[in-house]
Amino acid sequence: MPVQFVDIAEAGKMLPALVTSLEKRQVREIVICRAGRPVAKLMSVEPARIGVAKGKFEVPDRTDTSNSEIATLFRDESPS
Repeated sequence: MPVQFVDIAEAGKMLPALVTSLEKRQVREIVICRAGRPVAKLMSVEPARIGVAKGKFEVPDRTDTSNSEIATLFRDESPS
């Protein structure tokens, strides 16, 4: 995917179109320039990946019952 360079005045006029090109993955990023020098960068945000491991493994109801040392640490007690 290409990188697009845009003058700051032009970017202000066409911001919705620039955002759309990022959403459609037409460009990887947009570099905003002032007097020909890069000053800012626009890039798309990756969507959150909540629940990607759902159904891949099972968490027991009680994870601390089989390990007394871990159970002690969770209760903030000194191990004996």
